[in-house]
Amino acid sequence: MKPIDHPTFSKARVLVVGDVMLDRYWYGDVERISPEAPVPVVRIQREEDRLGGSANVAFNVFSLGAKASLLSVVGEDEASQKLEAILFNTGIEPFLGRDADLKTTVKLRIIGRQQQLLRADFEAKPQKEILASQTERFAQLVKTHQAVLFSDYGKGGLAHVKDMIEQAALAKCPILVDPKGTDYSKYKGASVITPNKSEMQEVVGMWRSEEELQAKAQNLRQALSLDAVLVTRSEEGMSLFDKQGDYHVKAQAREVFDVTGAGDTVIATLASLMACGFSIREALPWANKAGGIVVGKFGTASLSFEELIA
Repeated sequence: MKPIDHPTFSKARVLVVGDVMLDRYWYGDVERISPEAPVPVVRIQREEDRLGGSANVAFNVFSLGAKASLLSVVGEDEASQKLEAILFNTGIEPFLGRDADLKTTVKLRIIGRQQQLLRADFEAKPQKEILASQTERFAQLVKTHQAVLFSDYGKGGLAHVKDMIEQAALAKCPILVDPKGTDYSKYKGASVITPNKSEMQEVVGMWRSEEELQAKAQNLRQALSLDAVLVTRSEEGMSLFDKQGDYHVKAQAREVFDVTGAGDTVIATLASLMACGFSIREALPWANKAGGIVVGKFGTASLSFEELIA
């Protein structure tokens, strides 16, 4: 793999744009079944809040050692205050638009004996006016960053992503997109999109061979004027499709504990390295290694520069 120059890496600036969330974990003991319904009773003993969504992507960029800025929209509620407090204690530079009518997205996971028993989601989409103001702010921020990463969770925070991609292209920044939904036309002109296997199948349909996957991926790449399509395939590794053809890397052989947030780590690593001048092909083996490390951790996890190069 191409070596990473730490001084250069630490100066790279990545602008992360997308839907932020608060990942809330409640841990407890399970000792009995409820007499009201056939469900376990969890006696909560500990609570933990973590950055989620695009905020977790930004934290992955930061924990790797690069500089991260975060552009998003939140509500005026307890969850947004907690998000800001966590961000304040990191080195991430936040640019958060506010909407009093918006409920900041919260994903509550109840954990018993290190197993997720239940997840409850609290969410609502932001108003268009707030998103428009963030588009104007994006135009200024993109000029001071070496890569732009759009983290789309389908919550409405990227309603103006098409305009933002056009602005980033004018600034000659690498543009990475973690896509959502079945309409990828809004990502036209990006450098690379990173759907997982099931997301790719929703857009291009099933494939019965590697040759068929390659044809579908290349057709999608050309239709959207992308430099590359990277399909993350869990235990099957990752497949990159670009002008040179296809490039496959095998999954790292290690025990899988929790896949939550692994995609965030992969694209954050790609963006950080591309901000340093790496090509997508040069960055891919490092991103694959990073993803292999975080699946061995619990919950929305990240890793350090030292872990990555070890």
